[in-house]
Amino acid sequence: MIDRTATFWRRAAAACLAVLLAACASPDFLRPGAQRGEVLRELGQPYFSSTLPGGGERMVYTTQPMGRQVYHLDFDAQGRLVHRDQVLTFQNLAGIPAGTPAEEVRRFFGPPMRVEQVARFDGDIWTYRFLDDINTRRFAHVHIDRRGAVRKVMFTDEPDPREWRHF
Repeated sequence: MIDRTATFWRRAAAACLAVLLAACASPDFLRPGAQRGEVLRELGQPYFSSTLPGGGERMVYTTQPMGRQVYHLDFDAQGRLVHRDQVLTFQNLAGIPAGTPAEEVRRFFGPPMRVEQVARFDGDIWTYRFLDDINTRRFAHVHIDRRGAVRKVMFTDEPDPREWRHF
C-alpha cells in the first residue's frame, strides 16, 4: 500500500511539473532561426496557420480568452523562424477598417475572448482583451454586422477587480 501511495505522489508531482513547464512555453522566448518543428514541440499546434508569399508560413498563437497576446510567427520556406510579432495592440485594433470581413479579423487576431449582442447593434460584438501602449488593461469591442463585416471598433478599460465593491 505504501508503495502505491509513493507511486501516486511521484506521478502527481511529475504531472504538476509538466503543467508548470508547459506554462513557461511562450513565443516571447523564441529566437530567429528556430526551426518549425522545435516551435511546434514547444508551443503545440497554432490556432491558425497560412501560407506566406515565397513559400513561407505564418502561425498564429493566441492566449485569449484570459491572456492578452496574439503572436504571429513567420517562417521562411526552409522552416526557420524569421519574424515574431505580438499583434494584439491598440494600433492594430484601431486600424481595422469598416467593411473588413469578420473572417479576416479572426485570422489576424485569433478568436475573441467573448462574443455578445447588445440591443443597439444588430450583430455580434467580438471582445478582445489586450494591454495598450502604457500597459493599461483594455477591451477592444469589434462590432460585426449580420453580413459578417466590421462596422466599428470601440475601446473600454478592463475593470480592475481590486476596485470592485462587495455588496
